[in-house]
Amino acid sequence: MTRAPLILGLESSCDDTAAAVVSAEREVLSSRVFSQADLHADFGGVVPEIAARAHAERLDIVVEQALAEAGVTLAEIEAVAVTAGPGLIGGVLSGVMFAKGLAAGAGKPLIGVNHLAGHALTPRLTDGLEFPYLMLLVSGGHCQFLAVAGPEEFTRLGGTIDDAPGEAFDKTAKLLGLPQPGGPAVEQEATQGDPTRFDFPRPLIDRPGCDMSFSGLKTALRRARDQIITEKGGLTLQDRADLCASFQAAVADVLTGKTRRAMTAFTESHGATTIAVAGGVAANRTLRAGLEAAATEAGFAFTAPPLALCTDNGAMIAWAGWERYRLGQTDDMTLAARPRWPLDTTAAPMLGSGRKGAKA
Repeated sequence: MTRAPLILGLESSCDDTAAAVVSAEREVLSSRVFSQADLHADFGGVVPEIAARAHAERLDIVVEQALAEAGVTLAEIEAVAVTAGPGLIGGVLSGVMFAKGLAAGAGKPLIGVNHLAGHALTPRLTDGLEFPYLMLLVSGGHCQFLAVAGPEEFTRLGGTIDDAPGEAFDKTAKLLGLPQPGGPAVEQEATQGDPTRFDFPRPLIDRPGCDMSFSGLKTALRRARDQIITEKGGLTLQDRADLCASFQAAVADVLTGKTRRAMTAFTESHGATTIAVAGGVAANRTLRAGLEAAATEAGFAFTAPPLALCTDNGAMIAWAGWERYRLGQTDDMTLAARPRWPLDTTAAPMLGSGRKGAKA
């Protein structure tokens, strides 16, 4: 019996060093992730230089572990897929250079993968989703609605014009003295809080279209925190929990409201009724519940990958690499690391995209 092709996927775009072995039959044989949370804990966020050095030190180790866990050798791998952007350029470069050396030394094809495509195509790995489908990609650095019609056919329906939700969660955690990464910390605090105590704004919720904004929400939380400190001389544990719960509720309302509009637009443009959510923030259970309820109301099928495949991982890169490889698309040693790499290259850049172009 012929074994399905195996793809090795490498991910190093931010602060997780990851490798995985995935088969063309959608089987995740291994998935190993080295978290750098302890390295960045004292800085209130990811330090790019520290992240890049850690990736360079750990990539060979995580690959060895992924191969061992899968019970295969490098000779049995069909191709090497690697995140080539977007992300922190030092980390992306570490991964790309390592993958080049690995592919060249083993005589394997090299496949550069857009990190965002990895997230966007994950539901095809986990649930065998057929094209087209609507994707809400919501992570630490990105937030956008995408109509996914093929492995490299993405149409952006809307996105954040400033902070991504994950970035807002991280900044909120920092404002409240919570550990990083901020998303899980804020979510945990929110379980003990009152989501109705603070009437935080829902930016752009009443405006047409699918664009979102989270910067003003973060500012509103900071002002509420400062007012409590001025009045009481500090924050109680209950104050902090209530701030987290109210903030999380506002983010959920914005994402849910805009998702309803995106579903309407997607049905009109593609005639399909399937929505998937992926990215690190998709691991937030409150947000998932709200999105699933909105999908059910709209008559959409709802798909969300397992929590372990929502955050950055090598399996999603391996699968996205396979999607390209089966179409005959590979890269050579000129593959470049890219800090910015939008999935929809025809869409106008979002506000705040910078002089170097759109991030996503």
